[in-house]
Amino acid sequence: MDAYLTARWLHILSSTVLFGTGMGTAFQMVWAMRTGRVETIHSVASGVVVADWIFTTPAGVIQPLTGLWLIHLAGYSLTEPWLLATYALYATAFLCWAPVVVLQLRIRDMAAQALAAGTPLPALAHHYYRIWFALGWPAFAALVAVFWLMVNRPEL
Repeated sequence: MDAYLTARWLHILSSTVLFGTGMGTAFQMVWAMRTGRVETIHSVASGVVVADWIFTTPAGVIQPLTGLWLIHLAGYSLTEPWLLATYALYATAFLCWAPVVVLQLRIRDMAAQALAAGTPLPALAHHYYRIWFALGWPAFAALVAVFWLMVNRPEL
């Protein structure tokens, strides 16, 4: 396999892992929070945190690296307008995701404490969840837009 096909394959694979893990863990977290069951919330939030470290983080690092590799191999300028838009959208997704990771950790930890004490999930955990949920939408939209830009490479 030549360098371009290798870079493209890694780029597509990592984008699939990044987007797929994001969608899957978001669905799980929403579903768990809807139950209101502390045991379920703790279990799912723990799994979501692990999935972010094992899948989302490496894919999120591989994406820009393979993207830069592809730009180089294809001979594009780093300042192509569609690439500049992509950088901005990817940064938007990252800026939404970074606090989401912190919120997931806090929700997991609050659920662990509530589980150990035999109490309901505190109101602050529900507040963190609402922020987590709200941050997911711009991240999702940004990544969908990145996919569109990668496929279409429009002249902007």
